[in-house]
Amino acid sequence: MSSKSILRGSYREHPVGSVPAGTPAPDEIINITLVLRRRNSAPEMESLAAALSHETFVEVHGADLDDIAAAEEFATAHGFSIVRVDPAARSVTISGRIAELASAFEAQLEMRQNSSGVVRTRAGHLRLPEQLADKVVAVLGFDQRPVAATYCRSFASAQPAAYTPAQVAKLYSFPQNTGKNQTIALIELGGGFRSSDLQKYWKQIGLSNVSVTAVSVDGAQNAPVGDPNSADAEVVLDIEVAGGVAPGARIAVYFAPNTDQGFLDAINAAIHDTTRKPSVISISWGAAESEWTPQALDAFNAAFNDAALLGITVCAAAGDNGSSDGESDGRAHVDFPASSPWVLACGGTRLVGKNGQIQSETVWNNGTNGGATGGGVSAHFAKPSYQNGVNVPKPTATANSTGRGVPDVAGVADPQTGYAILVDGQEGVIGGTSAVAPLWAGLIALFNEQLGKNVGWFHPTIYGTFAQHKTLHDVTSGTNGMFKAGPGWDACTGFGTPNGQAMLGLLKSSSK
Repeated sequence: MSSKSILRGSYREHPVGSVPAGTPAPDEIINITLVLRRRNSAPEMESLAAALSHETFVEVHGADLDDIAAAEEFATAHGFSIVRVDPAARSVTISGRIAELASAFEAQLEMRQNSSGVVRTRAGHLRLPEQLADKVVAVLGFDQRPVAATYCRSFASAQPAAYTPAQVAKLYSFPQNTGKNQTIALIELGGGFRSSDLQKYWKQIGLSNVSVTAVSVDGAQNAPVGDPNSADAEVVLDIEVAGGVAPGARIAVYFAPNTDQGFLDAINAAIHDTTRKPSVISISWGAAESEWTPQALDAFNAAFNDAALLGITVCAAAGDNGSSDGESDGRAHVDFPASSPWVLACGGTRLVGKNGQIQSETVWNNGTNGGATGGGVSAHFAKPSYQNGVNVPKPTATANSTGRGVPDVAGVADPQTGYAILVDGQEGVIGGTSAVAPLWAGLIALFNEQLGKNVGWFHPTIYGTFAQHKTLHDVTSGTNGMFKAGPGWDACTGFGTPNGQAMLGLLKSSSK
């Protein structure tokens, strides 16, 4: 019987459909991230005050120095190397031989093969030694399976209708400023962009060059594949939509490995980047909550809480596979990170516009193969207080009586009324909720410039002032499978799509 304690929420199984393909090479050197507890409890949502400075945040909500010391002592005693200590992100990254690290945490590792190739995964629980048992809340890095998929749809040479980002901005009455002095962070887990494509695209849509910088996280690089149907489409879509609606903003693209460790490291890198200082983060990658371990869900959610404390808005795509979120168990599922109560979850619509005016807007649902907006109820996160005034359905895959409703807002996502972009030298049209997250991120950058301060985490405003004044375009027609649109908030498009000028007016009034 092990004297170590089980790490709560660490249990997982090998990927469904995979088969054993050997054991990891015992002498392989790998990095493991130990996520530490918060120094002090975060304030309740209702009492969230003005944004903290990064310095104050580290002092109040970073890792306790004694916890860091305990992690370092553990690593030294076992002959592991300290790779990185990040008090702000509450993480200690250690390095060592895989056999010795697996033994220290009792990780059951295998190489597994599926249709995508061979990857190292783990099964069962992780266990913590006594000196770390009350200090470490997650251990990431043993499992290398891809954790997230992109949410863009249908790169095609032609569609019945396509809009440039500027045309979408006009339809949604975005403010006329440019987002100057703002930084928009984009999180990417594969693919890349070619500067020549971006320069050509900006010129085509009548913009001067937009500032775009690639940031490497955990060794990942801007690595365009050269195929517009690859992850390149996601990366470029995010850049061209965000830059197209906020051309004066700086775009920082954080590239990381597609693992839970890499994904979290990228998010933390953006949140705690005191050089570029993003005021808004856009995430267009995700997976159904059921595909994540609870320890990862909670570690990511704590990071998004950190962003809120620092006055940074996080936008995430709600998914492109309807109310099932691509799962095959016949139940409704929601996508994470969109399901975090600290994240602005972005659903999708079909938008028909003419002469700069919206003619019609309905829930995006083109069927199983054509894609549909995600949305529903979280099985992991409880219904937050800001949703007390809306009718969130009961979750279908949890013992909890209430859950966090998804999405909060929406935007055009149907590829048949999608975004005209240029990727890998080819012009085409793309849709998906992955376009909606950078669209909202761009809008928030415009708000931040106009207000002279960050909007930050503004869910209470969306569910309060905006809802009371019916500020957003309410989408009342359509379904994403199990859920139907209707007046007010619904689990297809949230409160609807933006009316930028009206939202800005209320934000200005409330900030006086």
